Amino acid sequence: MTSKIKVDNINKVSDDSNIIKKCGTTTTIGSGASNPIVVDGSAVTLGRCGGTVALASGATQTGFGRTGTVDWQTGSIKTSTFTAANGEGYFANTSGGAFTMNLPAGTAGNIVSVVDYTNTFQTNNLTIAPNGSQKIGGTSAAATLTTEGQSVTLVYVDDTEGWKNTQDSTSNIIGNPFVTATGGTITTSGNFKIHTFTGPGTFTVTNAGSPSGSDTVDYLVVAGGGAGASTYRSGGGGAGGVRFSATTYCEPSPATPLKAPAALPVSVTAYPITVGAGSTKAHITSPPDSKTNRNPNGSPSIFSTITSAGGGSGGEYPGTPPAQKEGGPGGSAGGGNGNPDGPGPRAGGTGNTPPVSPPQGNNGGAGGIAPESPVGGSARSGGGGGGALAVGNAVSPAPNGDGGPGGNGITLNINASCTSYGGGGGGGSYAQPYPTAPAPGGTGGGGAGAGRNASTYVNNSTSGSDNTGGGGGGNSAPDIDTTPGPGVSPGNGGSGIVIIRYKFQ
Repeated sequence: MTSKIKVDNINKVSDDSNIIKKCGTTTTIGSGASNPIVVDGSAVTLGRCGGTVALASGATQTGFGRTGTVDWQTGSIKTSTFTAANGEGYFANTSGGAFTMNLPAGTAGNIVSVVDYTNTFQTNNLTIAPNGSQKIGGTSAAATLTTEGQSVTLVYVDDTEGWKNTQDSTSNIIGNPFVTATGGTITTSGNFKIHTFTGPGTFTVTNAGSPSGSDTVDYLVVAGGGAGASTYRSGGGGAGGVRFSATTYCEPSPATPLKAPAALPVSVTAYPITVGAGSTKAHITSPPDSKTNRNPNGSPSIFSTITSAGGGSGGEYPGTPPAQKEGGPGGSAGGGNGNPDGPGPRAGGTGNTPPVSPPQGNNGGAGGIAPESPVGGSARSGGGGGGALAVGNAVSPAPNGDGGPGGNGITLNINASCTSYGGGGGGGSYAQPYPTAPAPGGTGGGGAGAGRNASTYVNNSTSGSDNTGGGGGGNSAPDIDTTPGPGVSPGNGGSGIVIIRYKFQ
């Protein structure tokens, strides 16, 4: 029969303190920090089979040797020259300038590690200097880390080779620091991705990036252009509003810099895109041969917080009330009608309506009666529509009194090509007895105005170019704009466009 001794506690005779204490499921051996436990034997086993041996919180171990790794000093990011210690790893931040890590005096088995904390070793190097005459890789000289994101682990082997690099990594796993997005027609130019919308869509940001890569987008938002007016001596249509970030200028910058804002910050979300249509010019038949109200404005284009207003249409005749003879307000405004029915010109409309800063467009040109011709006739013509970079032009002098050319648009480079946007439409011309030349539209898609004399058709007005926001050309007289007949093509406004660009690598 086997004998048993059953106890819960064993105490010392001297002070009755516990040597072994049983408390619930825990057995404590020892009586305090000042009383070490010594276990002597050829083999000492701690823990049962399948169990775990753990150090208490705050306890340390000695005598077990290193595990081949370092203790990373996360609470002390290095930003200037320092001396490393055996068994430690360091995060080196060289964003403020290059510096040196001095190695400790090495003995066999010593280990030191370092990593590029800000991915700036390629611009601001980290130098690793050996202690005294000791070596790095068999050479008594300092080593320089020059690769972005590099991390190394050095182990001291012996005095022949000194410190040897046992691990070298340049493939850090990092979050994508660049904007990532979908939507529209996507093209690539260098380090930039370009999303082009010629109709409604959604620009969806799936990664907002960071300042170290990209976290903003360049933008171009162009609204639909206004139509030229449909009746006698009509004003040209104003261009759709043009808004863009400052980094999309073509060189050289415009003669009058617009001081456009910086690129637009984005977040992970879906941005609905609206691309404005150009205004459609109403066909006028005879009779009636007059129109009291202006054609509608072009439609706005929208991206995020950026809204560009549609272009204003040209002034009509007879105009009821008379203010309808003036050019319509808008992103850029329409030109005034050439039949003022009173002294003085009929004014062009007010551009940059509603107002934004910097302005999205300009005023339309004035229409009116040119000075009497030598043979007693008169020239009554429409003013040009305003453009993104310039106001619409007024009627030219007699004898012909051609309609006012449209204001010029602006040339930008957001899609790897210098392209002009936002040209105003030319005003319609009517002169007796001299034929009038077509009033040209402004650069950036503006349509030409119609021209004629008292009885002879000269040309038809033309529409603003699509995806430029160009204004349509003004009409000359309504009987040109009838069906059948040569003048069946109206001077509609051109549609707008939205382009978004960002750095993706």
